[in-house]
Amino acid sequence: MKQTIKFEISPDFFITADTFGDPKDKPVLFLHGGGQTRHSWGDSAKTIAENGYYSIALDARGHGDSSWSETGEYRIENLVTDLKSVISQLNIHPALVGASMGGLTSLIAEGEAENSIASAIVLVDIAPKAEQKGIERIFAFMSSNTTGFASLEEAADAVAAYLPNRPRPDDHSRLEKNLRLRADGRYYWHWDTRMLQLWKSITPDQQIQNEQRLYAAAKQLTVPTLIVRGGMSDVVSEKVMAEFLDEVPHVRSVNVSGAGHMVAGDSNHAFTNAVLEFLKEVYF
Repeated sequence: MKQTIKFEISPDFFITADTFGDPKDKPVLFLHGGGQTRHSWGDSAKTIAENGYYSIALDARGHGDSSWSETGEYRIENLVTDLKSVISQLNIHPALVGASMGGLTSLIAEGEAENSIASAIVLVDIAPKAEQKGIERIFAFMSSNTTGFASLEEAADAVAAYLPNRPRPDDHSRLEKNLRLRADGRYYWHWDTRMLQLWKSITPDQQIQNEQRLYAAAKQLTVPTLIVRGGMSDVVSEKVMAEFLDEVPHVRSVNVSGAGHMVAGDSNHAFTNAVLEFLKEVYF
């Protein structure tokens, strides 16, 4: 049974989540990528709950139904603080399943923690280093639709152009969950555009520093860690993943063939099975 709950991070600032399963079971936190919402996991959270876990799919700050920062506080430190606050309100260290931005948040939160805060980590098509062309393609997509869409069909056209390898659904109900109809009659992605401005302002020198920080955090991981790469990803190439695994050999890896960067959406069944197999082995 799905329930929607809120975690209070600070006075009047909330992180919204959908939960599935029994709260007495071991928790699995799902952290989506930038510009997505908690609905981006498809049926993964529900299926994993059906296998004996308590799934919690979060909206990150500035996304979906979570609070948006009035002062544009969307740095990785802010996301990590939110995650630690959510975890502190649980009765056990959860497994973290993080896609892209959510994976980086998980990596920094656990890798830089003085004491472990997680029981296992799944990085979904993200590594300390990424292919710049793939990142630029994401930014281009996010930048191109800030004026909204006249209809759900128009939004679906934009998604289909961005994800040409994914079958176009006839039903737009899932897409609609990631959009908001405003007073001007147009549909807008439900995330704060100030985040994109922040990400695009990162200089090459800052990017190098970020990669070094992420690698240092990854090398400090002691909990079981899995990286799930989309076999067709233009963000985490085979070369990038090989470099990551060479630097951090205790991390496991799996490729989901036919999937791009949006692994859970591109091949939900294969992705969910890979995560579930890992959790059953290391988180019981």
